[in-house]
Amino acid sequence: MTKHIAIIGAGPTGLAAAYDLTKAGYKVTVYEGAPEVGGLASGFKAPHWEWTLEKFYHHWFQSDSSILGLIKELGWSDQVLFPRPFTVAFVNGKFEPLDSPLMALKFFLFNFPLIDMIRFGFATLYLRLTPWWQPLERVTADAWTRKWYGERVYKTFWRPLLVGKFGEENLDVVNMAWLWARLHARTTRLGTFVGGFQKFLEMLADVVKGQGAEIKLNTTVTGIKKDGDRIRLEYGSGYEIVDAAISTSSPALMSRIAPDLPSEYASKLSSLKSMGAVVMVITLKNRLTNYYWHNLPKEAGFPFLALVEHTNYVDKKNFGGDHVVYCGDYLNPDHEYFRLSKEELLEKFLPALKRFNENFDRSWVKDVWVWKTNYAQPVPPVNHSQNIPPLRTPLKGLYFASMSQVYPWDRGTNFAVEIGREVAKMVMEDLKLEVRS
Repeated sequence: MTKHIAIIGAGPTGLAAAYDLTKAGYKVTVYEGAPEVGGLASGFKAPHWEWTLEKFYHHWFQSDSSILGLIKELGWSDQVLFPRPFTVAFVNGKFEPLDSPLMALKFFLFNFPLIDMIRFGFATLYLRLTPWWQPLERVTADAWTRKWYGERVYKTFWRPLLVGKFGEENLDVVNMAWLWARLHARTTRLGTFVGGFQKFLEMLADVVKGQGAEIKLNTTVTGIKKDGDRIRLEYGSGYEIVDAAISTSSPALMSRIAPDLPSEYASKLSSLKSMGAVVMVITLKNRLTNYYWHNLPKEAGFPFLALVEHTNYVDKKNFGGDHVVYCGDYLNPDHEYFRLSKEELLEKFLPALKRFNENFDRSWVKDVWVWKTNYAQPVPPVNHSQNIPPLRTPLKGLYFASMSQVYPWDRGTNFAVEIGREVAKMVMEDLKLEVRS
């Protein structure tokens, strides 16, 4: 009899797992609480747009071998674009382009003594080349960058980055392996999919369904329990009993819906902290800036961490001629932004746009959307590898795969696909062992 596997979540992790499991001949049902597939990588589309737009800004790096490998396997590589957008950082009261070695060298020549340039070069080269991240997780990113880059470079670059991503309260928490992962494999060319990430994920979902899977949208799983040797999933007014289940939810949700998990595993789940995200998408009649990504230090008084002008990366013709701007921030879920309405947030954000273009006027605004999530950026403390719960939970047949477990790598669709395929392989191996025994 064909084994039945349930997957909770139709984001990249769940869909990648479903792809491999259905390809191997297993019966798969995917449960998704939202009305569309995609998870945190899902998108939306205004009526006059040709492409979908990601709710939370996303892109790929040329080093993202897992997701690019899956796309190649599916025969869709010709649908991947890798433009070269430009990034600036707000430093010393103005925007500086620092995303190429030449630009960085020019900036350092005019702003730092020679010793800082040398330290920056050697420290960055070390982080780019060393494959050993384990020693780096024993020290905070704050302490490491302050020591090896020096106080001036630390205050100019690394402190603003760490405070922006994790808040002042986590400055002495986040370990250096997190920063190593950011510097080790990133590229200046950034990738996207023709039609947007939502288009890619819907195409992947169609393949999964074509291989026999059922995807149940608008279906929130509220309970996962043992049922003899099998797993019982509860949702709405119904339930399903399956041979194995993979949850791709947040750790907090997993601990709530799986009360049968042993206390040791549950405590590991509760120890995994994360930042939420609030993103406002604004469409404008006119171009705001000449750059794609603007890194903004909290100390500079901007009401958000990053301004991303998407149509300086992807052609505005794909969005009906609209100029698309993201204003985003990573915040604790108890921050006031999570309570404010779209109109209230707009009043906080809009005045800041004049700092990017003095000609900006409120009349430029065409439309506004706001997206919020409590689970956007895992916070990795010192020696975090000891805190990661294994993909195989202590409950036989129940697996957990989330972005909190891709450590030391940072969250993103590439590692979501990697962990999805990894957990699918684990499930198949366990079920085969079960049959043999």
